[in-house]
Amino acid sequence: MQGNGPPLETLLRRVADTPPAFLDEPRIGAAGTVSVPAVVNDLLARLSQPAALPVLARFRGTDRGADRNRLMLTLVLCWLLADEAFRGLAPPQPQVVSLLDDTARELAAHASALKYIEDPDRREELVRTALARLDLRPEGETPAQATDRLSALSAVERRRLLDASRAAEARAREIRAALVRKQAEDSADKWTRE
Repeated sequence: MQGNGPPLETLLRRVADTPPAFLDEPRIGAAGTVSVPAVVNDLLARLSQPAALPVLARFRGTDRGADRNRLMLTLVLCWLLADEAFRGLAPPQPQVVSLLDDTARELAAHASALKYIEDPDRREELVRTALARLDLRPEGETPAQATDRLSALSAVERRRLLDASRAAEARAREIRAALVRKQAEDSADKWTRE
């Protein structure tokens, strides 16, 4: 989170004021009204980053049950990133696309798109996660403050930290077991020599 982003309050207000058109059903197959690839394309054009068709294909849903919430969250993130504050920041297209696809998928696994709009903590989690994935932090915060606050709010970050902690503990157990085996071998060698 090296770059200085827009003020947090401005972005929180923008998410809270998401227009109903961005909350309509995403088009998945023949059902739904909003073409998510078109909205993503419009956003990328607004950020002066025209998208190739393979990039836009990532935002076509095929399974209503699996894709609906993710695509709705993508629409909310498009609304957020369409704020004037992001135009001057020019985040790189790969980061924007990853945010709209991969991060939306991660967030959608934890809560509904509407929850990220209506619940103040989830709304802040959404905004802070979006900023972090674009390597930005809220205006007026240090990188440490922004990281701490995101870790405190984010279910995704908590899961990542928990997984990292479990992996470190498993590695520590393996090292301890290897040390015990080595001591046993050394002890057996000592007795054999005597």
